[in-house]
Amino acid sequence: MRQNPKTINFNKISVSEQWNFPTQKEELIHRIHAYPAKFPAFITSKAIDYAIDKGTKLNTIGDVFCGCGTTAYEAKKAGINFWGCDINPVATLIAEVKSESYNIKSLQKTKESILKVYDHICDDGVEMDEVNPRIKYWYENEQIQDLFQLKEAINLVKRNNSSYKKFFLVAFSNILKPTSRWLTKSIKPTIDPVKVPAEVRAAFVKQVDFMIKAFQQSKTVEARPSIEIETTSVSKLSDKDINLDLIVTSPPYVTSYEYADLHQLSTLWLDYTSDYRTFRQGTIGSVHNHVEFEKDVKALNKTGEDIVFQLYAKDKARARNAARYYIDMQNVTNLSYQKLNKKGYAFFVIGNTEYKGVQINNAKHLKEAMYQAGFRYLKVHKRKISNKILTPYRDKSGKFTSSSTGRKIYAEEFIVIGKKTRV
Repeated sequence: MRQNPKTINFNKISVSEQWNFPTQKEELIHRIHAYPAKFPAFITSKAIDYAIDKGTKLNTIGDVFCGCGTTAYEAKKAGINFWGCDINPVATLIAEVKSESYNIKSLQKTKESILKVYDHICDDGVEMDEVNPRIKYWYENEQIQDLFQLKEAINLVKRNNSSYKKFFLVAFSNILKPTSRWLTKSIKPTIDPVKVPAEVRAAFVKQVDFMIKAFQQSKTVEARPSIEIETTSVSKLSDKDINLDLIVTSPPYVTSYEYADLHQLSTLWLDYTSDYRTFRQGTIGSVHNHVEFEKDVKALNKTGEDIVFQLYAKDKARARNAARYYIDMQNVTNLSYQKLNKKGYAFFVIGNTEYKGVQINNAKHLKEAMYQAGFRYLKVHKRKISNKILTPYRDKSGKFTSSSTGRKIYAEEFIVIGKKTRV
């Protein structure tokens, strides 16, 4: 049934069984690298089926917040071309590797070569005075020495920036938190004072073996679709000559943790930056973006305006951030509409949050923005976020907890669907 964005009560939407559980077990390849706020792969596969059932011919699928490449891989598996972007170079590195095809024997051979070089490097020791202070903050000296040695071994074995080098850089990236003092399973950057960091070589071997197993088990198709992934902001979408038939994406939340902060270990170790804070600039949802509040407020849709003014009474800085976020998301929906072909569909996966008693209804704002952009046949489905069902709170460190003394989080998210009916 078509839903009117002005009358729908988001609090009364029941959980949809269709979008709540997968029909089959998720492939290992979706776990080759930890990534925050990653949505389950079956949402993309079901979105593909949904669009095809509605009569949409799928030539190219897009993801404007492509993250670690969940949609990219599922498009490839379905034999459909893909275009995606993300402002985070760590995300696009993972996405490129996940959607690549590898010769398993070549991966095994390269792994052995890297380990051989690692074991025989004549290491005179890293000059700790020259190490980035932020790296020294997170690591013990032993791990710093070993990680530099491992990175050098990867670069010596694979000197050019090939897909095989990227494979082992992803493996390197995913052991950076286990080998550090980062609090395990916390999405908020926090040092664990009692943690014993993992040994670098053993962690790397375990990670590479897991990735090789994942690619051995990955589903392959005869078709070789085009996969294009760009490291750029969604705000640059208007400059791109792309035509999409289906968009499946998951935007950040207005009150989410800083993604730049969460990926700081990888951005530093992979030499994407010497100061991870530079990646906060231009990131949707960042509290560090500069804003013109009075200008932003005038451009907000009704839902965004209501939320922002409720926040303003509680926290003026957060209200300014929310205003900029909602303007950015209104631009995202406009750009997404422009890049879709007629009869194309957009699927946005987004959750609601709460801040100082104010309900942050991101899904409602997004649906209103989609309607104003031109999308029709709008529908909203609610699904449970499985790892939050029994732990609806976070403690001060950002870890999930069942204690009601922690900060309450939402255990559901919404899938907002819209169709482009006009050119």
